Amino acid sequence: MRLSEVHAAESVAYLNRSLARLQDIWEEIGIPDEQRVQRTNAVHKHTKSLLDKIIEEEKSLKNKLLKSIEACRKELANLCDELQLPPFEEEEGCSTLQTEKNNRTRLEALKKQKKQRMEELKGLVAKDRELCNVMCTSPFSIDQSAVPSMQQLEAYRTYLANLTKEKECRLEEFVTIRKEVIACMEDLEQHPETSFEMDVVCEDVDAFCLSNDNIAALKLVL
Repeated sequence: MRLSEVHAAESVAYLNRSLARLQDIWEEIGIPDEQRVQRTNAVHKHTKSLLDKIIEEEKSLKNKLLKSIEACRKELANLCDELQLPPFEEEEGCSTLQTEKNNRTRLEALKKQKKQRMEELKGLVAKDRELCNVMCTSPFSIDQSAVPSMQQLEAYRTYLANLTKEKECRLEEFVTIRKEVIACMEDLEQHPETSFEMDVVCEDVDAFCLSNDNIAALKLVL
């Protein structure tokens, strides 16, 4: 027998003892039987009202849990779809209370995962934008309003890592050729004649657009 059932049986026994004690007291006082019936009915009415109130409160709790479970199921289905994950499966044999807790815990975990993915995407987009400005390239093709899959994030990271290496190579090549151009002009006592040559010689290294066309044009200056 469950502990709750033991306590319920004790409560019933206590109620019966209390009613019997009341009968004894009324007997000792000498209260007529008609009044005893009235008093017993009053006790019954009061006890019933209290128990009905408690039952309604517990039924309300049950309905609240069921509504929470249903709401969590809908959110979990949407999040699993957004995150491109397999549908969430509830553990069999769990109570209503445990099911609600499990669903809510899983929901919070998926919300956190969604937030992390979107924050990482935001960071990658910012880095991509910076590299695009430097190298005059097109941004990585990805829907910035949707939650990216883990595969998409990995592909984006790899793309930016390769682009960063390419930037470093182009920058190194630019700096080398730029020195040669400046040295050559100084030897020939020449000054930059075109706007492009001005950009090469006078502009800050970090401000120069490291596009393939610019690198190719730079080699022609020599």
